[in-house]
Amino acid sequence: MRAELLQLAADLARRGEPFVLAVVVRREPYSSAHQGDMAVITADGGYHGWLGGNCTRPAVKREARRALADGQPRLVSLSPEASDRRPGVTALPMSCHSGGSVDIYLEPVLPVPRLLLFGPSPVVSALVRLGKAMGYLVDLVGPSADGPGDKAADRVYSDPQSAGLKDLPATSEHLFAVVATMGESDEDAIASALALEPAYLAVVASRKRFARVRETLLERGLPSAALDRIRNPAGLDLGARLPEEVALSIMAEVVQVRRAQAAALAQESAASSPGRLEDREETDPVCGMPVAVSTARHQAEHQGRAYYFCNARCREKFLLAPDRYLARAPAGGTG
Repeated sequence: MRAELLQLAADLARRGEPFVLAVVVRREPYSSAHQGDMAVITADGGYHGWLGGNCTRPAVKREARRALADGQPRLVSLSPEASDRRPGVTALPMSCHSGGSVDIYLEPVLPVPRLLLFGPSPVVSALVRLGKAMGYLVDLVGPSADGPGDKAADRVYSDPQSAGLKDLPATSEHLFAVVATMGESDEDAIASALALEPAYLAVVASRKRFARVRETLLERGLPSAALDRIRNPAGLDLGARLPEEVALSIMAEVVQVRRAQAAALAQESAASSPGRLEDREETDPVCGMPVAVSTARHQAEHQGRAYYFCNARCREKFLLAPDRYLARAPAGGTG
C-alpha cells in the first residue's frame, strides 16, 4: 500500500470528509492491477491511486458513490463475463482488452458523528458520558455541572463565541447539537449552534422559556425557518425526569434522526433516475463498458447522437468505423 494514499486517507478522516478506500484483493491475468493496489475516491469524484486500467475506473467510481450513500462496504468483481455468483459480490463487466479479472473491496469511511453540547448542566454532563459511550466525538461549550464531563469530552470551549467552534471537522449532516444552558446565555448558545447548520438542534427548556428566547432571537434577525427546526422539548417523549433519563431521550432522538437521514440517502441513491444528467450512464459502443455521462472525458457525435467512451482508444476505433460497432450489441452491460 502506498504511504501517500494512507496519508491522504488520514488527512481526509481528520477533516471529517467522507471517502472510499478501495483495495485490489484478487486478480487473474492479464489484469494490469495487482493485489494490494489501492485508491482513495472522494465524495466529489476525486480518484487517487491505481486499481487497473481506465476500463475499471467508471465502475469503481459509480460503486464508490453508492457506498458513500448507503454507508455499506462492497466487494466488486470485474470480469469479461460479469457472471460471478458468489454471495455478497457485485459482478460487473470488465471490458479491458487484456481479458483479465479483478476483485476490488470498497470501504466507505464516513465522518464520526459529533455531539456539540452547550451549557453547564446535569443533562449536559450525562450527555457527555452517554455520547462517548456511543462512539460520538463530543465537544463541550462551557464546563459541565459536575466536572467529569470536562475530562471525557474531546474538546472544551470556554463560551459560545469561541473561535474554534467554526473549525469543527465534522460536516453539518454529522453534527448534532444540544443547548442546555439553563437560562445562562441561551440566545448566544442557540445562535452559535444554528450558525453551524447541524443536522439536529435541541434546546432543553420549558416551552414557555423557549418561546421567550425564540422571540429574542427573531428580534436579533435570525430567520424564523431556522428557529422552526429546533427541537423543543428536547428528546423523545419517554416520560424522563432525571438528568440521565433526559439525556437518554435526547440521544434516542439523535439516533432516530441519524438513521432516517441515512435511509433517505440510500433510497435517493437507489432510486436515482437514469434520465438525470448527473446520474445517467451510457454504454461504450466499442467495449460495452458503462460510462457516466456527467464525467465522461471521451465522446463523439454520429448522425446527430452523442456517444460516450471509457477511454481514447475506444473513441478512435469508433470514429474509424462507427457502423461496425452500432450494428452489433455491446459486449457488456451497465451492471
